[in-house]
Amino acid sequence: GQPLNIILFSAGIIFFCFFYTALVFNPKDVADNLKKSGAFIPGIRPGEQSARYIDGVLTRLTMFGALYMTAVCLLPQFLVVSANVPFYLGGTSLLIVVVVVMDTMAQVQSHLMSNQYESLLKKSNLKGYGSSGLIR
Repeated sequence: GQPLNIILFSAGIIFFCFFYTALVFNPKDVADNLKKSGAFIPGIRPGEQSARYIDGVLTRLTMFGALYMTAVCLLPQFLVVSANVPFYLGGTSLLIVVVVVMDTMAQVQSHLMSNQYESLLKKSNLKGYGSSGLIR
């Protein structure tokens, strides 16, 4: 709840968001791949201008994402200090829980879609499925 702790925690979150993005994503490579495949960004010339445009978009997206992650991580601290709410999950734990729930939901949705696709194949008698649903 100390101001220095909050400032350092926020700065660390924002720094590591940008650091990770810089390690994982290279706008110059993306622009070169777009140019090699013949694709382009409408209104932007292929090559260096595309790389600068992609870098600008990436910077804005990373800033909003970093600010969101900072807000989620600091929310429990603010609740404990201002409202005396006994909060047993820290911000980092909260982020992990949210990511696990989102991943679980995506897996369930993927499983449901695959079952719908298989039933569609059975109904339309495609891919060698017979009336029994077995491959002939």
